Order: sequence, then C-alpha cells, then structure tokens
Amino acid sequence: MTLSDRLPANRLEWRTSDRPVAYPEAVAAMEARLAALRQSRAGELVWLLEHPALYTAGTSARAEELREPGRLPVFETGRGGRYTYHGPGQRIAYAVIDLRARQLDVRRYVASLEQWIIEALLRFNVKGERRAGRVGVWVHDGAGEAKIAAIGLRVRHGIAFHGLSLNVDPELAHYRGIVPCGIAEYPVTSLAALGLTASMPEVDMALRQAFAAVFGEPAGRR
Repeated sequence: MTLSDRLPANRLEWRTSDRPVAYPEAVAAMEARLAALRQSRAGELVWLLEHPALYTAGTSARAEELREPGRLPVFETGRGGRYTYHGPGQRIAYAVIDLRARQLDVRRYVASLEQWIIEALLRFNVKGERRAGRVGVWVHDGAGEAKIAAIGLRVRHGIAFHGLSLNVDPELAHYRGIVPCGIAEYPVTSLAALGLTASMPEVDMALRQAFAAVFGEPAGRR
C-alpha cells in the first residue's frame, strides 16, 4: 500500500510505502516522475521507502570494492557514487526535484540534502556533521566517527533524482560485503547502534519537518 499527499502539478508530493520496494520498480517510478515533471504533468516527489537487502553500484563503483560477490543481489544504477547497501531498517528518501525551478546547482543541492539529514537527526538529539571530501552525514559513536547517512544523485534535464539513505536499524553486517561509498577507513552506524529507538513513522515525521525547514515551499516551474 502506498500513501500519498497529492498536490497540484507545480507542488510537492510526499509518498510513503509500507512494504519493501524492489529496486528496479523504484528506479522506473522515478524515471516516470522525472518525465512527467519535465512535461509539467506532475510535481516534485519525495518518496520514503525501504528496499529488500541489496547492493547498488554507482557510476564510479570499482569491482574490487565488492568484497563478497554473491552475498546479496547487486544492481547497477545511473546515480553517482560507488557501492552502497540498502535494506530493511534503512529509510530511503528518493527525491525528484527540479533544480532549475529551485535555483540550485548540484553542489548546493548536495549540501541541502546533507542539511536535511542533519536537521532530521537533531529531532532525535543526534548531532550530524559534514566532512570535507566525504559526501554524506557523520556522527560520533563513542569510538570515533561513523557514517549514518549516504547520498547518491543523478541529474537529467536539470531535474535531480535518487536521493539519500538514513540508517535507522538496518543489518549493519551487510556493509562488510562492500567498501561503502569507497570509504574503508570509517565504519557505518545507525540510530539503533547509537542506542536510540526510533520507529519509521517517527523518522518520516522528522524528515518531513526537516525538509520544510531546509527547502521551504515547492518551487514553481520557470
């Protein structure tokens, strides 16, 4: 079942899926929304979902960074970046956003996505931080710094799609099958690993509130 807040074509639609969504299904839906947005037949979309356990390989993925071939299904994708893991307990936020209408270049948009995560984490009293040269959001887990959220994008015709993943309570052991985002020096963590219990509805509410704080109202077409 999918729940949607449907708004006029120049507005933003929020969609939440309460079942794991197959990766090819999600990509096809984003592609369709991008085409509709470009033709002014639909508005922007933020889709909150989970995937079954899988790895995705971005356009910069290196074969040697798949440490355990065969452990999980691998999907090649057109987004930027390298290997990452998706699975139950991880909140994916796929965003189909018109960068031109919002007057954002890719660099500013990535920074805005990071700020979106940081603002959402603050609602759980977690301090998220940026790191120069490392896209995503980082936290201190007691032993040092660890990555709690990843970002991967593709931009076509001035419209960005794919988005971010926030670790709520995923199976962190699956990250051992890859070099996450090409970064071997630092671990990956989650809200649960930090000792926080948060339901997906609570995370979704935090993401919606933080999105409004960072991005404001949806932009009209130019």
